[in-house]
Amino acid sequence: MLAAGSLVAPLAAQDRTLPYWASLRHEKVNMRVGPSTEYPVAWVYLRKGLPVKVVRIREGWRLVEDHEGTQGWISASQLDPERGGMVIGTGLAEVRAGPSAGAAVSWRAEPGVIARMKRCKAGWCEVDIAGRKGFVAAARLWGAEDLPGDE
Repeated sequence: MLAAGSLVAPLAAQDRTLPYWASLRHEKVNMRVGPSTEYPVAWVYLRKGLPVKVVRIREGWRLVEDHEGTQGWISASQLDPERGGMVIGTGLAEVRAGPSAGAAVSWRAEPGVIARMKRCKAGWCEVDIAGRKGFVAAARLWGAEDLPGDE
């Protein structure tokens, strides 16, 4: 009985108030047109950690939206409940040593770079990009918006 409970816990952690942020758990994740393996694959993501917005839940499936507004169904087992972000906009985004425009620029990140994120405060998000930590202006990150289901 204990083993069954431990299998349910990770999926239950994803049953939060909607919408909420998640990220892709694997290097290859299929997005389907409906909430079952019987539905055709609409899109194949090849980007572990890519942030998605979960907008609906149906049994073991999540209707998600990506940074381009594409929506489709992904199995809950393919999603990581840890919040991620992606650099958006044009030009390089400055990654700063502190959460302010006056903080030193540590390095710059190209649009499309994926980051692990903590909560954003006062327009700045603390990020971890491939083990390097810093702060990026929330306006430069898709995934920075606080959503009702975020913990």
